[in-house]
Amino acid sequence: MKTQNRFQIVLFLFSCFFALFILISPDLFASTRMIIPGELDSESFLEYKGLVIDQKTRTPLAFANITIAGTNISTVANTEGVFLLKIMKDVPKGKIIVSFIGYKNKTLVLADLKPEKSVIELEQTTIQLPEVNVISKDAAALMRAVMDKKGDNYSNDPSNMTAFYRETIKKNRTYVSLSEAVVDIYKQPYTSSKTDIVSMFKARKKADYSKLDTINFKLMGGPFNSLYLDVMKNPDIVFTENMLGNYEFSFDRSTHMDNRLIYVLNFKQHSDLTEPLYYGKLYIDAQSLAMKSAVFNLNVENKDLAARMFIMKKPLNARVYPIEAAYRIDYREKDGKWYYGYSRIELGLKINWKKKLFNTTYFSTLEMAVTDWYRNAEIKAVKSKERLKPSVVIADEASGFSEPDFWGEYNVIEPEKSIETAIRKIQKKLQKAD
Repeated sequence: MKTQNRFQIVLFLFSCFFALFILISPDLFASTRMIIPGELDSESFLEYKGLVIDQKTRTPLAFANITIAGTNISTVANTEGVFLLKIMKDVPKGKIIVSFIGYKNKTLVLADLKPEKSVIELEQTTIQLPEVNVISKDAAALMRAVMDKKGDNYSNDPSNMTAFYRETIKKNRTYVSLSEAVVDIYKQPYTSSKTDIVSMFKARKKADYSKLDTINFKLMGGPFNSLYLDVMKNPDIVFTENMLGNYEFSFDRSTHMDNRLIYVLNFKQHSDLTEPLYYGKLYIDAQSLAMKSAVFNLNVENKDLAARMFIMKKPLNARVYPIEAAYRIDYREKDGKWYYGYSRIELGLKINWKKKLFNTTYFSTLEMAVTDWYRNAEIKAVKSKERLKPSVVIADEASGFSEPDFWGEYNVIEPEKSIETAIRKIQKKLQKAD
């Protein structure tokens, strides 16, 4: 079967499970702060906070990239276009580059940025692009060329990366859990079959267990889920040679980014296939044929088959199935090579309880952004006990939630206003419990 290997992988990928709460310990409500050796104070770095918007419509540009020119230091705007950039004071005064697909890059001098409320306006590209039918008539052939050129386009050197990871859990419309971590990633070459290594440097969490009722919703995999979404390193998810035959590819209108032409490919599963497969858009750099971004969803119309891909354990008196599974992966280019930069997973699950009038819906978002990296000729040895396991549950590994300066100089993705509100509400409840 063409999809057999993919199902084996996805059963591991993005997996989550439900387990009955047996006991809630009072310690879970303790508001504690993790003490991290060598934590830096706010005087060692500069902080800039701002908003990236469309110049004409004033619409926030979610997931815009903000990079310090000449370095590998970067961050990503949140879904409301808000970004936070931290720069060590010993970094020479320079420029930042703000980029977004379909828009002209904008270069700014750091001195022009305000510590807060800087508004960066991006202009949509006006460069005339060739019509789709001029580019090619065989979209599937272009996709195969992308995979064939992986060894040329993506880094064949090991890399050490620093990344910010966040996962949230929302019950119905209310956020009930937030976990964050700064992780060290030891990225294997894209031509290597070796698995990337992850170790956790800092972590924190906050949860309102009273809102979880009798169910403990847990996400397995943590940062490994985000890394495994790197479809160029792990093409088994969607784009192996065998899997390509399961999809229909077509050209969409081309766009522009970083002063380069970007092909846009639509893809969806063949109509005669019943297994849950993917559909979405791929953004291909026309010059190098490297994949710049992939934005796609899982087809969850067949609820029972889709449920088998995600649910590892559930209560006997409930039917659980996914209602949404959305994915995004972005790559960044430097010196002719492309690297993993950002990924996001959004998962929605519905619980239909037997003999209960109301259902429960859980939404979880996992995102990870590389904020700094450097090539390393040799992956440094990481002790087995320091490595995160693919089955890790970040919420179980972290404890407490710190003040904003907890992260020191590390770049993070700004939380959305709704998450910030939830944090404040949970914090008040924790303080009352003390």
